Amino acid sequence: MAGDQLHQLRLHEARRLLESHELSARDLTEACLARLDSVEPYVKAMISVCAEEALQQASAADRMRAAGKAKPLTGIPFIAKDLLCTRGVRTTCGSRMLENFVPPHNATVIDRLLEQGSVLIGKTNMDEFAMGSSTEHSAFYPSCNPWNLDCVPGGSSGGSAAGLAAGEALFALGTDTGGSIRQPASFCGVVGMKPTYGRVSRYGAVAFASSLDQIGPLTRDIQDCAVVMNVIAGQCEKDSTSAPIEVPDYTAFLGRGVQGLRIGVPQEYFVEGLQPDVRRTIEDAIHELENMGATIRRDISLPSTKYALAAYYIIAPSEASANLARFDGVRYGFSRQLATTEESVLATRGEGFGAEVKRRIMLGTHALSSGYYDAYYVKALKVRHIIREEFRQAFEQCDLLAMPTSPTVAFPIGSKIHDLMQMYLSDILTIPANIAGIPALSLPCGFAHGLPVGLQLMASSFREDLLLQVGHAFQQASEWHLKQPLL
Repeated sequence: MAGDQLHQLRLHEARRLLESHELSARDLTEACLARLDSVEPYVKAMISVCAEEALQQASAADRMRAAGKAKPLTGIPFIAKDLLCTRGVRTTCGSRMLENFVPPHNATVIDRLLEQGSVLIGKTNMDEFAMGSSTEHSAFYPSCNPWNLDCVPGGSSGGSAAGLAAGEALFALGTDTGGSIRQPASFCGVVGMKPTYGRVSRYGAVAFASSLDQIGPLTRDIQDCAVVMNVIAGQCEKDSTSAPIEVPDYTAFLGRGVQGLRIGVPQEYFVEGLQPDVRRTIEDAIHELENMGATIRRDISLPSTKYALAAYYIIAPSEASANLARFDGVRYGFSRQLATTEESVLATRGEGFGAEVKRRIMLGTHALSSGYYDAYYVKALKVRHIIREEFRQAFEQCDLLAMPTSPTVAFPIGSKIHDLMQMYLSDILTIPANIAGIPALSLPCGFAHGLPVGLQLMASSFREDLLLQVGHAFQQASEWHLKQPLL
């Protein structure tokens, strides 16, 4: 493959070339950095680029391979959402509050990748503190969708999805609190997985909503996703919420097909506002799974789905108001020093946080306040329990669920920024998986209005293997994941 095309490689293709010594990690990293220099002025996916450090890591990866110590991700360039702590590289969370913050430690997932000899290209743009669905709430600039630069890439992991789709790295990391991996994956035509809550350590990820946040991969195909999950999944002693459950070899489940599997199609997910062309594309994908041997069940019901959005916008802001209380200008981050401590804290938070973050802090603080706690927060937790129970019952009747990832394709930049309800509705189909803590996957399944459409699959807790098995089978029978934007 020509040097100017190396950035188009899938992870497993690059790994094969590295193992056969047809390619060096240094060459691959240089190709990604050259591609980044070429397209970044248009895509604006990155907040920080670590070019010099990346080349040093690539050279170290080549030495690691020469010494016979190579691992599955040795020499593979990646990008990471800018709320994952990286030692010596600033971590802004897309906010002025942390614009110059340089962590003294790595997130567990970053450590695990660097131990493999992976190459960190840089940190990606995001909605401030992961609060948004379009990356327009970044304190720095909005990112653009590589398929149409006038459209959003989704959010809050929009920079990760856009950078990957544009060829700036071979895989990316994001976080998903209410759909923040899956929705941008759908908008940008890549694969995005939200693992089961507790499957991947959250240590070193700046918290938004601690009971909902989960780190996961964005990749170009399912095989790549399985390889990355093999590395980042597993219990971590630094994260008490990470599950002490053995991690299987996810690549071992690829190639098993869908014959005999029961796939439920809950009609509650074919909501009002679902674009007709998106609906047709999803129905075509489900029909393809049926042709491949799966049994499609349309009698599966999740009636409390309609309450998930309301419950989420009580639970998530409530946890955010507590988590973001630490940003007061006293210990680290942006600080405005005035005559009194109270004035300083007010000025720091007033100037350091953007409008969407302030909005959610105020909403969460109100929901937790005296006289409202039982009426809002406790009631939302009860709804959460009901939703979890409905999913449990659904998975007694079928092996996994299939539905759209998003009711629409990527929308024009600026079209929803002042319409909060329409923006929040962008996540209506992804939020239930976070509420229930179950794994979910978005993979490319077609196009509508010239933009990618994502098929969403959900499974019961810790059945990421089943999602990858079905997703891989679908990709073996289709070519949607091979499409690339023309930049």
